[in-house]
Amino acid sequence: MKKMLAGLIATSVVLLFLGSEAFAAGSPAAPAGDTRPGVTQYNDGIKLMKKGQYEKAARKFEAALEKNPTMAEAHNNLAFSLRKQGAASFDLALRHYNRAIALKPDLAEAYMYRGVLYVLMGNEKEALQDHSKLTQLNRKLADALQAVIASGEEPADLYGLAKPW
Repeated sequence: MKKMLAGLIATSVVLLFLGSEAFAAGSPAAPAGDTRPGVTQYNDGIKLMKKGQYEKAARKFEAALEKNPTMAEAHNNLAFSLRKQGAASFDLALRHYNRAIALKPDLAEAYMYRGVLYVLMGNEKEALQDHSKLTQLNRKLADALQAVIASGEEPADLYGLAKPW
């Protein structure tokens, strides 16, 4: 009962802070007409991710990274898609979150979702470190991560803030 109540509170806090912003996962889609290598595959992955087709989305992000291995957003969304597939994919997801952050240290979504992953892995200390960094980058995401840390689980409706560029 206590855990269920904490989950409901966490979900309410997340919805309160994220409001009516467009939900998807991870990082924004590239703008139409962007000709950088991997952008087409990346945008296809975003569409699949929004539909909850995480395995197919992961393959699109992998294809994007084959063409453009320094696309931090693709690493972040690949990690998100892997994480959503379950615990067997957590280690690989963590490597991709870490790579996204190494490539783009101000990518707030990567800290948010790596923090969620840490919670799911039982690593609250690391989740709190990501929360600390998020307080400097994006207060809404920091508050959402704090709710996840407090409840110990990811609300079912927490999908990210991917917006078109």
